[in-house]
Amino acid sequence: MSAQIRYAYLKGHTWLYRRNWPKDVAVALGQQALKQSLKTGDASTARVRAAEVNARYETLVVEVRAGAELALSDPQSTRNTHGWLENPTTALDHLRATLEHSGTVLERPEFNPLVAREKVSVRDQSRVYLNRRSNELRPGGFKSVRYSVGLFASKYGDRSVCSLTRSDGREFLGLIARLSPMIGKSDRTRGLTLDQLVAYSELATIKITARTQRRIWSQVNHWLESCVYEGVIEANPFNSVLFDQKVRPRPYAVPTDDEVARLLTTRDPLHPVLLTCLLSGMRAGEAVGLLREDLVAKGNLGCFVHVRPNELRLLKTDAAERLVPVHSRLDEVFRHLPSVGPLFPELTVNHVTKGFAALRRRLRLERPGLVFHSTRKWFVTQCERTGVPEHFTASLVGHQSARSENGLTYGIYSAGISDEQKRGIVDQIRLPTGTVAS
Repeated sequence: MSAQIRYAYLKGHTWLYRRNWPKDVAVALGQQALKQSLKTGDASTARVRAAEVNARYETLVVEVRAGAELALSDPQSTRNTHGWLENPTTALDHLRATLEHSGTVLERPEFNPLVAREKVSVRDQSRVYLNRRSNELRPGGFKSVRYSVGLFASKYGDRSVCSLTRSDGREFLGLIARLSPMIGKSDRTRGLTLDQLVAYSELATIKITARTQRRIWSQVNHWLESCVYEGVIEANPFNSVLFDQKVRPRPYAVPTDDEVARLLTTRDPLHPVLLTCLLSGMRAGEAVGLLREDLVAKGNLGCFVHVRPNELRLLKTDAAERLVPVHSRLDEVFRHLPSVGPLFPELTVNHVTKGFAALRRRLRLERPGLVFHSTRKWFVTQCERTGVPEHFTASLVGHQSARSENGLTYGIYSAGISDEQKRGIVDQIRLPTGTVAS
């Protein structure tokens, strides 16, 4: 079996590099991919040279985008906007000529002479990785990655990355399996190393779940794969270490009618956003990120919420962007919310989840799995009980349609359900008797 190098393949006795450009860069350059011979048949040499081309690829993407933005901001281009619409081929030729004139060209420099790979410590390389990921991930996602990689670096930080072996991976897996879920909830554990956290967890009877262990393991492996990509190491030494624990799903509980009634009849600052999520199926982040301009009037069909990315939040997936009818019980609620800007300016996802937990304890609704996200499951359940097809509900809550095995094909040929159908589905949702609207 031949070696595997990302973006490179062996053709005959020579390694070749091929990596597709992002769509906007491909249009500007008139090329689909960066292609180059690595001029070697040796896998180790090809791996080093592929890392060089990867670095040049990243630089070129930045330079082409900057050059294109500069060319398009030229006053002459601005005055000639209609030219892009009437004759895009000529306009692209002009853009490419401008990029070439500015020095943004795809030259193929000679590869650097092979030198002994410099030893980089785990701690230093993890810092480089986390600095880069902090600009790529949302705060919540970055916090998780920072914790996992930091946990690994606290144990192996003084080692060089190239000295890591398969046995280190097995040891790391064994150590994280001994951690207590309470270590993230105690101030006493702040800043402790992995060994210290394991010692702290010895007296605990409950350990972190297999799901949490797998998340930590996968994030450390992603960091190691980035080290391979950047040429720090030849291969991920943990690839052959199997995570063989079975991960059991922990589904959210569906609130009963009695629980929904008790939650809504209690006066609480969360009442408007709680009611919004129950009657729309929105996620907490989608609801607290709503702006007044996201409310769209559609004539006889009433008001719709346009769930879309904005300055307050992004969306979980592409399918999450959607139009959801505003339930009649929400009309009065929305009228009392701010007329401009955020509808819930004082709330964040953290406020909502912690506030719901406090409300749940106050009402003594301590059922396992009952969290704020359960409101979304309640909405889906109501749709199911009124006979709404699964793929109709999926379009309302922002899930990928599950109507066919080949979801991609179905998505290409279907335009989705109509606004009239959406309105009919939402209007069928009924709150339990005894609840109030505001």
